[in-house]
Amino acid sequence: MRIPFTRNARFAAVAAVTALSLTTLSACGGSGGSGSDSKSLEMWTFKQSHVAALRTAAAQFKKQTGITVKIDAYTPDDAYTTKVQSAAKTGDLPDVLEVHSDGEDRVLGAAGVVSDIKGDFKGAWAGRMQDAVQNSGLVTDARFKASQPTSAKDHGIKNGARYSVPFTAGTFGIVFANKKMLADAGFTKPPASWEEWLDMLKKTTAKDPKKGGISLGLKVQATGLTWILQPLAFAQLGQQPYEALFKQDKSTDFASPNGTKVLGLYDQLTPYWMPGTQTLTIDEGDQAFAQGKSAFDVGGTFTLAFLKQNGMNPDDVIAFGLPSPKDGAVPQRALGPQALTGLSVAGTSKQPENAKKWMEFLSGEKVAAQFAKDSADLPATELGADSEALLGPTLSALVASFKGTPENTYKPSPDVDFRPSGYEQDDAGAILADLTPLKQQSVGTTGQKLSKLIDSYWAALR
Repeated sequence: MRIPFTRNARFAAVAAVTALSLTTLSACGGSGGSGSDSKSLEMWTFKQSHVAALRTAAAQFKKQTGITVKIDAYTPDDAYTTKVQSAAKTGDLPDVLEVHSDGEDRVLGAAGVVSDIKGDFKGAWAGRMQDAVQNSGLVTDARFKASQPTSAKDHGIKNGARYSVPFTAGTFGIVFANKKMLADAGFTKPPASWEEWLDMLKKTTAKDPKKGGISLGLKVQATGLTWILQPLAFAQLGQQPYEALFKQDKSTDFASPNGTKVLGLYDQLTPYWMPGTQTLTIDEGDQAFAQGKSAFDVGGTFTLAFLKQNGMNPDDVIAFGLPSPKDGAVPQRALGPQALTGLSVAGTSKQPENAKKWMEFLSGEKVAAQFAKDSADLPATELGADSEALLGPTLSALVASFKGTPENTYKPSPDVDFRPSGYEQDDAGAILADLTPLKQQSVGTTGQKLSKLIDSYWAALR
């Protein structure tokens, strides 16, 4: 199970849940089907890789409180959505739901499927979270304003409400390398720059032309755009010129010299894609890497858990943030973390206080660190100066990719979106795929097409 980078499809699916759930919950009077025993809770997750770690934490929780937590997973995402939809209809929701952060939680909150817990997430509980995810799950003024159109998926949320608390955090643009393949090609540590990574790729591909390249689920068309091109463009150009690529000034958009520069850098990957990677889903791209069919895989911090789930030992992987060009404006670019999943209390739970007690327990530093080691996923909890000792080298390398200043940190989800409303990254990703790996368009033509596409979104707003 993976964290998808684009949420449009998921929102559409959850919107169906919303519409049904509003009617159903009203009809059944909010009766709940779980948690009737004051010493037991139920929790659902859509991430199979979290199950064992959550059950280990649940065993500790029972020792401390006497409360049993039953953990169940429903995968993939569509199956989870269907399960929640069905349970909302019959009043059989669990007490706690793991949800996609900052979107799905609000949609469910608008429907009354999950509760507003703004009064509970405070003090030591809130203080344990990383600064970057403190507001995840909270309906800010901006999020409330964006929900006002009746067409908005989260229309009906309350300003200031909190429908989830952060659980896991991470970022995109993480490269995973097969340690043995790197060693066979003469490398034992991560590349220090984009140029060094290209040199690695050249040598691993020369060593094994079929298995020495990069796998990435390019069937999901925006992966190349959002996981590689965008952090690469930020590093090469700096924040403002990077954002200008998506604005209306022809002298600085994708058809400009700046656009040509970053598209040219991205095109340098063309010789090194794993054959057929454009036909793979995200999961299939990761599985190809886990099976030794590629030397490198590009994903997010959450990818390591999926690789482990598919039989790969994290100790056999070298992980690093997408390298920056040597001559770029931000040669030491960091990758900003964001909340990826959160925990919500079902609106029908008969044990909401115990549910919140369990959620707060999971945020404890030692519990969160053990969860990270068991699941190979990163918690939203701030683990402090001893995080490297707690997490080990591979997970610590993922955490290290976060470390930067406001000036040199690329945010995959900026506080204020600089792109036109209605912009669809999949459409831009499809144009990019024609450049590489498909080699159907030149850098110049690709820049012109991206410029024209983004102009069409701006024009629709006039």
